Amino acid sequence: MDMKLELIAVPVSDVDRAKAFYEKVGFNADHDSTVSDEIRFVQLTPPGSASSICIGKGLTDLKPGSIDMILLVVDDAEAVGKELRERGIDASEVEELQWGKFVYFSDPDGNKWSLQELPKRPPGFTPETSAN
Repeated sequence: MDMKLELIAVPVSDVDRAKAFYEKVGFNADHDSTVSDEIRFVQLTPPGSASSICIGKGLTDLKPGSIDMILLVVDDAEAVGKELRERGIDASEVEELQWGKFVYFSDPDGNKWSLQELPKRPPGFTPETSAN
C-alpha cells in the first residue's frame, strides 16, 4: 500500500502577505481560488517537491503561527541559506549537527521551517547496514 504526502495546511493570518512571502522563498503558486466569502484556498509548492502546502481562509482551525516545524531537504544548506538571505528572508546561518546541516526560517506568522542537507553517506550505505 502506498501513501504519498501531498498537502500540509499552514495556518496564516493574512493570506496575501503569506502568499507573497512563500513566493519570495521560491515556492510556486499553483492554485489560488476564492470559493466563498468564508473560504480561500492557495496551494504553493517548494521547488523540486512533490508535496505542497496550502494557506488560506476557512481551511484549518489551527492558530496562525502554530506550526513548529516543517522540514525540507536541500542539496546545499549553505547555498540555500545564502540565497534566501539575499532574497530578504531572515534565514539562519548553517547549524551543523551529526544528522545534517540545517538552516531555519519562519514565515510572517511564525510558522517554523527547517532546511536540512543530509549528511554524506559512504558508498553502499543503506539504513539496514547502519543499524549494525
